[in-house]
Amino acid sequence: MTRPIDDLITVRDYLRFAASRFSEAGLYYGHGTDNAWDEAVLLVMRSVFLPLENNTLFLDARLTREERQRILERVDRRINERVPVAYLLNEAWFMGMPFKVDERVLVPRSPMAELIQKQLQPWLGDHPAERVLDLCTGSGCIGIAAATVFPEAEVDLSDISPHALAVAESNIDFHDLRERVRTLESDVFAGISDSYDVILSNPPYVDAEDLAAMPEEFHREPRLGLEAGDDGLDIAHRILAGAARHLTPGGLLVVEVGNSWETLDEAYPELPFTWLEFENGGEGVFLLTREDLVSAFPQR
Repeated sequence: MTRPIDDLITVRDYLRFAASRFSEAGLYYGHGTDNAWDEAVLLVMRSVFLPLENNTLFLDARLTREERQRILERVDRRINERVPVAYLLNEAWFMGMPFKVDERVLVPRSPMAELIQKQLQPWLGDHPAERVLDLCTGSGCIGIAAATVFPEAEVDLSDISPHALAVAESNIDFHDLRERVRTLESDVFAGISDSYDVILSNPPYVDAEDLAAMPEEFHREPRLGLEAGDDGLDIAHRILAGAARHLTPGGLLVVEVGNSWETLDEAYPELPFTWLEFENGGEGVFLLTREDLVSAFPQR
């Protein structure tokens, strides 16, 4: 009886094989791809350190036995254990940048990448972004991406999880940003004393019902980074309550709350939420200014 490792030789062979196996297995795609083919391309190409774009030159390249074994093992784990490809590769992409990831952090996938790439315009206007906070940072991808588009900014990456902060630290070094980016361990604002021109946050926002119904792939991610009470807004409420004290005059607060956005909008009729739209998809991201928050909550 022949084995796949004996029959499949080239990159093209493994792309076809992985895509077929993924389609047959009925996987859930939600960590950077949305179909079997793109998932196969990501796993196969990055397993042998080949580029994701402009890679047709390599399709008929023969793989070594070690490379073939690595791909087959990862295909099996993706199917049998429902491990997201990002964890199999220890790599995910955000705003076109690679980040180190593992099971200590969520897989980066926030639509905020599009907003950051545009330097928060037109919302930021002429207001400087000299100090930026990435609240509930996880891998650090949002804050590190912001540091690249605001090259003069000092950026803090904060999280309640020391395990997540260890991953963020590795990404600070990976992107050679140690001089301008640092980590802070903090439960929302509890451990933060500074003020910022911009606060960006992709906090936990999954409600209890959605968490219970999530595909197995999402249960591979740290629960701490997902769950946020019955309505998914436990952390969002705390961010809104404390943000004004940590924003400079004219400063911006940008927070992703995903599917919980309607519930949040209804809970604060006094807040003039700007719900952002994205060309590349995604919803549930709001923007407020410090003045919006102070006007709605003058005692804060």
